[in-house]
Amino acid sequence: MSENSYKNLAARLDALPNGFPPTDDGAELRLLEYLFAPEEAALAAELRLTLETPQQIAARLGGDTKERKAMLKTMLRKGLIKAGKTEGGLGYGLLPFVVGIYEMQVGKINAELAHLFENYYQQAFGRVLAVQPAVHRVIPVNQTIKVDLEVYPFESAAGIVDAANAWGVMDCICRTQKKLIGDPCEHPIEDTCMIFSQRPGAFDGNLVIKALTQDEAHQTLQHAADAGLVHSVSNTQDGLYYICNCCTCSCGILRGMAEMGIANVVARSAFINQVDIDICQACETCIDYCQFAALAMGEDFVIEVNQLRCVGCGVCVPTCPDDALVLVRRPEDELRPTPPRESDWMRDRATARGLDLQEVL
Repeated sequence: MSENSYKNLAARLDALPNGFPPTDDGAELRLLEYLFAPEEAALAAELRLTLETPQQIAARLGGDTKERKAMLKTMLRKGLIKAGKTEGGLGYGLLPFVVGIYEMQVGKINAELAHLFENYYQQAFGRVLAVQPAVHRVIPVNQTIKVDLEVYPFESAAGIVDAANAWGVMDCICRTQKKLIGDPCEHPIEDTCMIFSQRPGAFDGNLVIKALTQDEAHQTLQHAADAGLVHSVSNTQDGLYYICNCCTCSCGILRGMAEMGIANVVARSAFINQVDIDICQACETCIDYCQFAALAMGEDFVIEVNQLRCVGCGVCVPTCPDDALVLVRRPEDELRPTPPRESDWMRDRATARGLDLQEVL
């Protein structure tokens, strides 16, 4: 019964637009066995993306409402499912594995879970990253963009911070995971991944998420930029509730480009780097800061930008001692439209994977 529970849950998670591909040796099942008790896996495998109250779940699946509610609350505390307000009260629903269940383990991850994830990552995660639309989208900080350009709020890290009513920060689970398997990078771990809410005070008293003021959120964003981290968000225009401050050496998404050679693991920003050839002194400082190998010394001893590799993150721009770099807007024909809402992203991704989204809603 327990083995079937984990297989059913794995299949359910892979039926979501995000994906949770199987492996030849069952690495995905070992991950789920570590995180879920057998009865929790069985229940999660029956949940929908649409939130349902315990009463609705019990009516649909059978069983005692109180027992269902108690298990759902336990699973929520463990970061295994999602919850939110519905007309009938608090509702519960299925979380994708990434972005979702895995990230919710940031306060609990240990060496065993880190190794289980790495084994799965190396075998299967490339299949998650290769599907379009991409899971994440790169955004720059405003000061790296040419001053006379119009920048929409969903295109700017600072704009996303300003649109929120509550701000929080937590440790980076990606760099924590790489450290736990004995392969740390030099980028900071603590207080780097940012989360937002429209509800004031949403993170007050949270044991994992450190509540911030708006000014502190902007300072956190700047510290991440100063550390050479790339800002990325969910690949939608609306409903942006986090900023991952990422690196190609540890980030589960960006590692796909560095380690697996997948060119489109993230959606590029609407901007691209531009070099002022009259100012560039060919010092090569910027080359060391580019995590995507998009900068190189040209034949005329001027930095050149590889337009296929540049993701428009702007990390290199403030490192130039001569202010020879700036982000400019890409031509419209080079941009993939950003899905307006999560529902649009899920529809497009389900179509790309040949899934029937109605089966999991």
